[in-house]
Formats: sequence, structure tokens, C-alpha cells
Amino acid sequence: MRRLIQNTRVTLEMIKWEHSIFALPFALTGAVLAAGGWPRLSTLALIVLCMVSARTAAMAFNRLVDAELDAANPRTKMRALPANLLQRGFVAGFVLVSVAVFVAGSAMLNRFCLVLSPFTLLVLLGYSFAKRFTRWSHLILGLALGIAPSAAWIAVRGSLDPRILMLTLAVLLWVSGFDVLYACQDYHHDSAVGLYSVPAAFGIRTSFWIARGLHGLMLITLVLVVFLFGLGPIAMAGIVVTAALLLYEHMIVSPSDLRRMNAAFFTLNGVISVLFFAFVAADVLHRR
Repeated sequence: MRRLIQNTRVTLEMIKWEHSIFALPFALTGAVLAAGGWPRLSTLALIVLCMVSARTAAMAFNRLVDAELDAANPRTKMRALPANLLQRGFVAGFVLVSVAVFVAGSAMLNRFCLVLSPFTLLVLLGYSFAKRFTRWSHLILGLALGIAPSAAWIAVRGSLDPRILMLTLAVLLWVSGFDVLYACQDYHHDSAVGLYSVPAAFGIRTSFWIARGLHGLMLITLVLVVFLFGLGPIAMAGIVVTAALLLYEHMIVSPSDLRRMNAAFFTLNGVISVLFFAFVAADVLHRR
């Protein structure tokens, strides 16, 4: 039992379990929009369960598939698997348990969620192979997180409204943009070993402009979300705050200085998702 607890703790550290915060607020935004307020507590709990278990499965699977690549990369060689802190069999079992929890949670929500759960897993787990064949793997990661608000909408209503797909697009653009920036740290390694990424294909300086363009499109898409759902000034204020934080994110890193990338990637993006949800939720509840 002690070994099981220790392995579980190391696995959760390896997959940065706490970074579920990135997509969870956007899922909750989709749930609030679908319900026109707060959904039932049981529905919210199941949405959180499905979100966390799905991300856990995806990240653990990614570390499992990428173990040899991580071992060859100076930035990642001390991760748990290449450092032999975990066995592959344990991580594989961890993935299977997480997948089972996700599918069970989907079934408890509604039949549509259950039917869609294999396709969701295909996207989430399939991302791990993307960098081996396309420079635009960042967009696939964006989709993996971007389906969160649409999935939450389906969880609440049992059907899909095309309007929520605009929020999915916004999250896709947001995640793709900051993943392009993050991949700049591995530019030399990816170029040397033949892995695909935007920085490896276009260079770091051009990649920064691509990330800025993606984030600019994200802001435009969020404005469309506000209009599509008839939201008001509180939600618009949330977009202004999001824009300011994205601007700051792009100011603290540059093509010649990536030292603050972790602050931009982990801290600021977590703040962005939480604050955007807070503003949208406040707008929806204010208008009830």
C-alpha cells in the first residue's frame, strides 16, 4: 500500500495534476451558459470528475508514449519515467483506471456523453503521436482542451448547440498559441531529432508572431461568443482582462529570452481561464 501511494504521488507530480485548472474553468463556462445559471450540483461534480480523469489519462499516456523522447531531451530527461522513478506498467495501469473513471462519469451524465466518450479519448490520447507527423500538433492539443466547453454543454443539456462551438474554437486558439510559445524551449532538440513543431519548422522569432496571431484571433472569437449568447458588459470586461493578461504574457518572454516561460505558461494561463469563467458566470447570473 505504501508503494502504491508513493507511485501515485509521483505520477500525479509527473502529469502536473494541478494544471487541470487550464481547461476546467472553460468547461464550467460551458456548463453555466448551457444552464443559464448554475447547473445542478451533481452535474457539476460529474463534469469535474470527467474533466480531471480525462486530462489525467491523456497526460499519463503522453508521458508513457514520450518516455524515450523525454530521456533524450535535456529539459525533460529528469521526468519520472526516464529517471526510472516509475515503471511503465504502473503508468499504463494508471491510464486505464483514469479512462474507466472518465467513461463511467460520462455514462452517469447522459447517453450522448457516453456515446461521444470514445471519440473524446481518441483526440486526447491521439495528441501524443501528433508531433511525430505534423508541425501543427499544437492545434490538436488546442482541440483536446477546446472540446471542454462543448462537452460540458452536452453534459448539461444532452444535446449540442452550434453556438458553444465558438467557445471551443476560442480555447483551441488560446491553447495552440501558448503551446507554440512553450515549444520554443525545445527548438534545438526538436530540430536535431526530427520532431515536428511550429518552432522547428519556422524558427523561434516567427513562432512568436504565430502565437500572437492565434491569441489575437482568440480574443475576436471571445467577442463573438459574447454576442452569440447575448451576454453583456460584465462578460466584455472579462475579455478586456483576458487581453491584458495575454499582452503581459507576451511581454515577459521574447525570442531571445525564454527564462520566464514557465511563469507565462503555467501561472498566467491558469489565471486567464479562472478570471474569464468568473466574469462570464457573473454576467449570466446577473442577467437571470
